[in-house]
Amino acid sequence: MSEPLTVQQALALRRQLETGLPRVSRPYQALAQHLHAQESQVLEQMRQWQEEGLFRRVGLVLNHRALGFTANAMLVLDVPDALIDEVGQRLGKAPGITLCYQRPRRLPHWRYNLFCMVHGRQRDQVEAHIQGLLDAHLLADLPHQWLFSTQAFKQCGGRFAPPKNEAWAHG
Repeated sequence: MSEPLTVQQALALRRQLETGLPRVSRPYQALAQHLHAQESQVLEQMRQWQEEGLFRRVGLVLNHRALGFTANAMLVLDVPDALIDEVGQRLGKAPGITLCYQRPRRLPHWRYNLFCMVHGRQRDQVEAHIQGLLDAHLLADLPHQWLFSTQAFKQCGGRFAPPKNEAWAHG
């Protein structure tokens, strides 16, 4: 096992990760070179942060509009609390759903607690797909709305903030 990163290296790694991984074949090696460290040290630090719950996964943020997916809709549903886990699991696994998550209702103005993102190239195809999902999963009678995107916002990865009054670079 290699030496852990120094506190300064760990802080620099966090800042680098906030901007995204380098677009090279060995991104962790590139991060390590920038830190004057070994790739194994970077990977071990990331494993430690994952075990500590700093993040659950490393993912990829795609610019779906640049890929031609311009008809994008968020299906929002008001699912009874007793069914939210089961419905969320089913929809989260359904073809065409790229995100599915639960959020608290904001009554009296916002009754919806389940959010599902569907990306498509043409609005009528996305509408047909959503209606098919609602019908197939017997959800059409639940209160719901389809919210189509009208503007693209900048997408970015996670941001890290240190816990107050804690040594947080190494946990």
